[in-house]
Amino acid sequence: MEYSKLISITGMSGLFEVVGSKTDGAIVRSLEDKTTKFVSSRVHNFSHLESIEIFTIRENVNLVEIFQAMDKSTEKLPSEKDAKAITAYFKKVYKDMDFDRVYASDMKKMVKWFSILKEHKIEFKLTETEEEGIEEEKA
Repeated sequence: MEYSKLISITGMSGLFEVVGSKTDGAIVRSLEDKTTKFVSSRVHNFSHLESIEIFTIRENVNLVEIFQAMDKSTEKLPSEKDAKAITAYFKKVYKDMDFDRVYASDMKKMVKWFSILKEHKIEFKLTETEEEGIEEEKA
């Protein structure tokens, strides 16, 4: 399973892998219970994990950068039910995060998603663009 195929769906808990798409939605598989179903784009919004950015005190960073920092950290992952512990965790793990604009609910999602990704051994990396691949071949 690739990080680039993972999405979050509004109104639905957890993460999903895109299995196929139709003009009015997508066929997705839940990472938690492995169920496959059609989800209408008329009812729900889809967010690819690759496209999610997090506010920082400098320039926004991609969510994968936060996950990589969490992965490298020796800090114990807090319970996703304890908002204060989660905020304290991110202040240690990624202190450049803009805590005025990143809500506790967003940080809870990051902790939950990180746990799901680690459980499924999904590598935290963005898809390379064609240009990057071409430049590497020339080098």
